[in-house]
Amino acid sequence: MFILQLALIIIAAKLAGALSVRFGQPSVLGEIIVGVLLGPSVLGLIEATDTLATFSTIGVILLMFIAGLETDLGEFKRSGKSSSFVGFGGIIVPLFLGYLVGVMMDLSNLQSWFLGVMFSATSVSISVQALKEMNQLKTPEGTTILGAAVLDDVVVMIILAFLMSFAGGDVSLTTLVIKKALFFVFAILVAWKVVPWLMNKLTKLPVSEAVISAALIICFVYAYVADYTGVANIIGAYIAGIAIGLTNFKQEVFEKVEAISYSIFVPVFFAYIGISAVFTGILDNLGLIIALSIFAILTKFIGAGAGAKLSGFNWRSSAGIGSAMVSRGEVALIVASMGIASNLITQDLYATMIVVVIVTTVVTPPMMKIFFNSNMKVDSKLNRSIS
Repeated sequence: MFILQLALIIIAAKLAGALSVRFGQPSVLGEIIVGVLLGPSVLGLIEATDTLATFSTIGVILLMFIAGLETDLGEFKRSGKSSSFVGFGGIIVPLFLGYLVGVMMDLSNLQSWFLGVMFSATSVSISVQALKEMNQLKTPEGTTILGAAVLDDVVVMIILAFLMSFAGGDVSLTTLVIKKALFFVFAILVAWKVVPWLMNKLTKLPVSEAVISAALIICFVYAYVADYTGVANIIGAYIAGIAIGLTNFKQEVFEKVEAISYSIFVPVFFAYIGISAVFTGILDNLGLIIALSIFAILTKFIGAGAGAKLSGFNWRSSAGIGSAMVSRGEVALIVASMGIASNLITQDLYATMIVVVIVTTVVTPPMMKIFFNSNMKVDSKLNRSIS
């Protein structure tokens, strides 16, 4: 049965993606929407099973691995300042305004801060795909977005651990910070010394497809270690991609991983976002969902966009960067699940926030299309006037 479901997801995702492109939107938007249609919320043809979730996880890991392969390390280093401004701007504004919203909703002080943390989370896996389709992934804007996402993940998880320690959870803030620091030390040292050596050794094995196998081993190990130390697995995969991108195997790995990823795993990931969406009782809290969705979109857009402007980007680029940071994606879902397990959020608010996360994920690609297309048209006019 799963094989048939897999075939259905792939064909539906590809057709919906093509239709979305025909309407001038990134294909990822159509893939997410068709997931909603196939899932239990509408047609009920496909359930969000553990096996499907595993395929989805592999999809997002490979997507971020490819983004790492395409990253210009020199540009990544140069974007440190702008990434910091965008990352902190996209955290501070939703965090403190989210806390105030929690207070107005009569939540406790701790619950209000947790609501702010949920609004602060960012997942750029959706944005990465949209940037690739618009040929913006290797630009200063694209590199800034990726750098800001790494910073956002680390800082938000540290704040979350701090809150959970007050909630009586079995969390040591010191241990968490040390584990994250050790991961980045491990990631950098291994990327610099071990990855090139390992690629050279493994690719000499007398087996078929040794290069791609070696690359995927490194990718999955990085993702696992990142997840184990409290850093999102997609950040580990992204760093692994950067590391392999510094070797002579970059182009071969990129071509083969891209073929594997976009034929099976990435379409499943985008469709699974829609399939896993549950809209039960949505009408009962429709007003709250709309209000919180607008709030979530605006706070991240304004906070990250303002950070981009302060770091030197023009208004159009700043708006594009702000829109790319809007999606909360799987990172916010992880934060929400940790919150409900620690009684930091009620079941009703949890269900509401799940819908809000889906809304932010769906609106991100069209927002990016508007602002980045506008920016590209301006650049094109400037180039024509110069020539």
